[in-house]
Amino acid sequence: MPTDHTDHESAEAREIRETFRPPTHPDTARRSARASMAVIAVTVLVLLLFQGPGLRQSGKEMDSGVLRTLVLAVGEPAGWLGDQLPLDELADDATAWLSTDEDLDSDVAGFAGAVQQVGGQGVPPVPPEAFDPRDLDAGKPPERALRHLLVTGDSMSQPLDSELARRLADGSAIRVTRDPHLGSGISKTFPVDWAKLAKRLADREKADAVVMFLGANEGFPLTPVGTSQEVACCAVGWAQEYAFRVRQVMNTLRREGQARVYWLTLPLPRDPERRKIARTVNAAIRVAVQPYRAHARVIEMEALFTPNMTYRESIDGTLVRDADGIHLSDAGAKLAADPVLKAIGADFRLDG
Repeated sequence: MPTDHTDHESAEAREIRETFRPPTHPDTARRSARASMAVIAVTVLVLLLFQGPGLRQSGKEMDSGVLRTLVLAVGEPAGWLGDQLPLDELADDATAWLSTDEDLDSDVAGFAGAVQQVGGQGVPPVPPEAFDPRDLDAGKPPERALRHLLVTGDSMSQPLDSELARRLADGSAIRVTRDPHLGSGISKTFPVDWAKLAKRLADREKADAVVMFLGANEGFPLTPVGTSQEVACCAVGWAQEYAFRVRQVMNTLRREGQARVYWLTLPLPRDPERRKIARTVNAAIRVAVQPYRAHARVIEMEALFTPNMTYRESIDGTLVRDADGIHLSDAGAKLAADPVLKAIGADFRLDG
């Protein structure tokens, strides 16, 4: 008896359809599109009643335009209706269990009742000097002309001081004073005490800007103020005291905001032991500047000459370090002068 392939395929197709048909609960009734729209409308109405005041407030805070008009067209009546009904309070009560915060209605003061303290316990106040004006008013050209630049420090400031003097001397009336103090350091008071020297330089020179490059002779034990116990380099206690001393010098040289201070970090030296000292010095410099960012800048030499803490004698085939593995060569000084002048040029007009 011949087989009817059509009937056989139809039966097979029907079996596949029956097998893969989504199951339907016998008690479940199918909803019409009209019923679905009604459910959506009720949901939107409930949301508007609960969130009407918030929607109205959001519309008021938007910029003028078509979108604000549309939001307020819905938010105003919804907000008014929400004001008449205690639905927001009901929503807060219903969802209060979702909050994991502890009871905040305690004796602990919030921001409004906080007391800033200068010493002892508490949070110290943030002075206006802690903000760099360039961060708050980016793009504003400098108004003040540079008249007098002081370049000082230890032997690290040479030959950078000569390079800066040479560049600023061309066609300008800017006076550059070079005053290196070889063998000096923050962590020692011989041959000079920088706390005293900074005061003398500030009073004598009255420079508009001071470039400080110092740190080739650091690492001596420090005795923190108010103690009699020496702290060896380069633990955190040593870094704290070093940063405090740098901050003292910065504060003196900035002359209550009349001058700008540009403090250079150290290019890491070749010797591993000296490198550890230099890294600690650089970390302390970055901490020291924080209260005086309006008047003091940190110019990064570490990243420029020793990126990723890798010592390099040359850059692009040019020798930038001296044979001692510490100081900059003449070519290195030319390279260092670029970011220094850029930073000064952001604060002063260099047209004389």
